[in-house]
Order: sequence, then C-alpha cells, then structure tokens
Amino acid sequence: MPQTDIAMRDTDTPIALNPDMEKDNTEKLYTFLIYSENVPGLLSQISAVFTRRQVNIESLNVCASSTPGAHKYTITAYCDEHMAQMLTAQMEKRIEVLQANYYTDDELFINETALFKVSTPIMLSNREVSRQVRLHDARIVEVNTTYAVIEISGLTQSIIDLYDELKKLDCVVQFVRTGRICITKSRTEHLDEYLASRELKRQATKQEMV
Repeated sequence: MPQTDIAMRDTDTPIALNPDMEKDNTEKLYTFLIYSENVPGLLSQISAVFTRRQVNIESLNVCASSTPGAHKYTITAYCDEHMAQMLTAQMEKRIEVLQANYYTDDELFINETALFKVSTPIMLSNREVSRQVRLHDARIVEVNTTYAVIEISGLTQSIIDLYDELKKLDCVVQFVRTGRICITKSRTEHLDEYLASRELKRQATKQEMV
C-alpha cells in the first residue's frame, strides 16, 4: 500500500496529497479510524503524530476490530482537511499500521455515552433539571438523598448540549464521557480489500521463489 503521498478516504478512490488540489480550509471535527496490528507502543507513536502537528486529540477509543488480528483506533480532533490528510499520511507510514482514514460526521454512524452526577437537592428544587434530562432523552439510573446519576447515549453534540444546560443550573458534581465509537456508512470495506490484495501479492511472491 502506498505510504508516502496518499491519504485514504472511505470512497472508491484515494485522495492524493497534492498542494494544488481544492481543500476545505474550515476547521472542523474529524474522526480518524486507524487499523493496526496489536503491538505494544503503537498508541504513543500515533499520539506523537498529533503532538508534532500541534493538534489536540479530543477523544480516543481502542478496541479489537472485526478483522482478526487487527485493532481499531478511533480518534477525534479539530483541524482543517489539509491537516487531516497530513496526519493520515503520517500514521500510515508506521509499519504496524494497516490502514488509516479520516471522516466527517456525515460519513459515519456515531455513538457516545456520558454519565452525570448531579445534586439531588438542586434537582428536586428546580424542575428544569428533570425537564432537560427528558428533553435530551437521557435517563436517571441512580438517585439518593445526596446525588443522582444521569446517563445519556447519542451524538457528541447532544451530550455537550445536555452538559451545557445542566451546568447553567449549577447542579453538576461530576461528568465523564466515553470516547467516540463509530462505523462507516460506506458499502465498501477498504481494509478487507487491502488485506486480500496483500495476501494475493504474498502468495504470488512465494510462488515466484519456488
């Protein structure tokens, strides 16, 4: 797989890093999906790619993927498309990285989960707290005389919106949010195609050596 001047997108063709091509210079939240072999130390190497470009990682999730032997890194960061291309190309230069892609939110099915610990006395005295919980399709999973625990799952912005509203009501004691999990909307699985192509090349090389 080319690893010098190509940034892959989940479309039918790769996007070349051509400085003259038209780019989206607007800074937005991009999601990077990186597939790699499961080797120690790779996470720090991937994080270093963002650090060197002075791009802050907003969230990070690592898990096994549907492809045997491959792990999936889901990273979100604010940058423009040119920077997203450069970050993707740099990550693909790592020998353990099988493939790296970047996406906008409309190209993905996205989910996140968050937990809020809120003051029970404030929640009981101010009905707006419960109204905001219902309005954002959240649910109360624990309540006692001191605090209540609220859980919400959904899009990133929905979670942020609920946090902002509860913060205004001065009831938030603790807040925690998971990293983003997502799957692509594309009908083509580029990683599977790449691995199949790599295996065919390996078999062809093996036969030539016989």
